[in-house]
Formats: sequence, C-alpha cells, structure tokens
Amino acid sequence: MIRSVLVAAPAQAESQGTAQKIVVMLKPKCDKCRSKAMKIASVADGVISVAWEGEEKNKVVMIGDGTDSATVTRRLRKKLGYADLASVEQVK
Repeated sequence: MIRSVLVAAPAQAESQGTAQKIVVMLKPKCDKCRSKAMKIASVADGVISVAWEGEEKNKVVMIGDGTDSATVTRRLRKKLGYADLASVEQVK
C-alpha cells in the first residue's frame, strides 16, 4: 500500500516559500479507495507531496504551490463519495 508519494517539485515553491498544506478528510472503504485517492491527489496541479495522516489514515495531506484546494476536494468527493476540506495553511 502506498503511504507517501513525492511528485516532482517546481523550483518556485521552495524558493518563494508560498507552499500550502492542504488537509482533506476522507472515509476510504478499502485499499483500492486509498490508492484512488492518492492518485487523484498526486496528479493535481502544483502538488509536491501527498501523504496519509491520522490514527485511521483518513486524512490526505497535500503540500503544493498554487494548488486549488476546492478543486481537489471536489474531485475526491466525486470519485470516493465523501471528502471534507479540513484545513489549508501556508508552509514555510
């Protein structure tokens, strides 16, 4: 099972310090749903890394530059049935 994915990072994200940490709460039913969520999150524009967090591994944490959190949440909700945008914060 994939737990963390590192995507090619744009040079601007690290140099400007404008990266965002986006946390989306999910209710994955199986390992296939977790893989699908990871795939959707990792192909979003500007995403640098994706990881699972939480006791039940029910939070997808994405770090990226210029990533639209609402669009990613909508895509996850469309494919998995439930997704809730928990937080968006700046990362140094």
